Amino acid sequence: MLSVLFVGLLQMSLTPEKHHLDIGILGTRGIPANYGGFETFAEELSTRLVKRGHRVTVYGRDHFVPRTLKDYRGVRLRVLPCIRHKYFDTVSHTTVATAFALFASHEVLLVCNAVNAFLCAFPRLAGQRVIMNVDGIERQRKKWNLAGRLAYRFGEFLATVLPDAVVADARVIRDYFEAEYGFRAHFIPYGASADRTPTTGALERLGLTPGCYLLYVSRLEPENNAHLVIEAHIRSGVQHPLVVVGDAPYSRDYIASLQRGAAGRNIILPGAIYGLGYRELLSHCLCYVHATEVGGTHPALIEAMGAGCLALVNDTPENREVLGDAGLVYRFNDPASLAALMRQVCSNRDQFAGFKSKAQERVSQCYDWESVVDEYEKLFVEPVERV
Repeated sequence: MLSVLFVGLLQMSLTPEKHHLDIGILGTRGIPANYGGFETFAEELSTRLVKRGHRVTVYGRDHFVPRTLKDYRGVRLRVLPCIRHKYFDTVSHTTVATAFALFASHEVLLVCNAVNAFLCAFPRLAGQRVIMNVDGIERQRKKWNLAGRLAYRFGEFLATVLPDAVVADARVIRDYFEAEYGFRAHFIPYGASADRTPTTGALERLGLTPGCYLLYVSRLEPENNAHLVIEAHIRSGVQHPLVVVGDAPYSRDYIASLQRGAAGRNIILPGAIYGLGYRELLSHCLCYVHATEVGGTHPALIEAMGAGCLALVNDTPENREVLGDAGLVYRFNDPASLAALMRQVCSNRDQFAGFKSKAQERVSQCYDWESVVDEYEKLFVEPVERV
């Protein structure tokens, strides 16, 4: 008995104690997630890090997160103001958040979005380790004017200089930084859960029948091509309705044009839907259309695959990287090609049923959240423990 106790104590003494960190996450709109991919990422990463014993603070914007909300699933929330304008929303909020973070006890800061790279120098000078997630090649988005594109271009360059480490969420983005700047980023994708939601409350509210509708989910901005998906659905002539889920705070004119194009058609635009309703729509659709043309690993695509969707995907390198052979690809931004796929899927669904389980298998193997958090934790913890 004493010998067993001695061996146990010896093993404990030889096993290094895990370093629990104080981590700040900046550059997103905040949690709970109610907007897009970065917010879902921040929620999943922060709550899982808290379960592992770390102290995490997520900085949010006061027009997305109530100021009265101080804690969410064990994550500390710091809600701060920003300039509510398309060109200043992100940068102004991250500037304010960085100022607050400098005087907090954070050992590590995760800064999201390359346009915020210029801010990384200040916490580094204060002795905090700074990791940057650059997202996709944001300057390619159609919503930015010349000044916006130049700002993102300069941010890309500064991201290779100012943070301690840089994360690319797709191999395509990692390869871009290496080719463009000779800089090697860490590849860590987003994650998703490989499971379906059995309930159908959201379908009932929208008057939908399980397995009898096509689904598109994205921020409603031009480079995400909701207008092309609507055009393809009209061209296809299929009888199943198309559900276009999403919103965007600075795209009122574009959204109005989508509503005009969908008027009188078999197309539903319910706005943004999150949480259980979103998962229900994914779990019961006939197929999911992913039409983005800019970005890295899109959380919406892997979430759809994890829910067992048959994915019809716009032909970009980033989208192909995520999809692998677990879905169908249509010609880049070609509504005629997408319309043809819609007709095939709606007329012979059994032919494509195997892609659903294949998609879930791919998510389990390549986009598991716990594996994603493992990689971030290594990036956060190891350098601090070497100090």
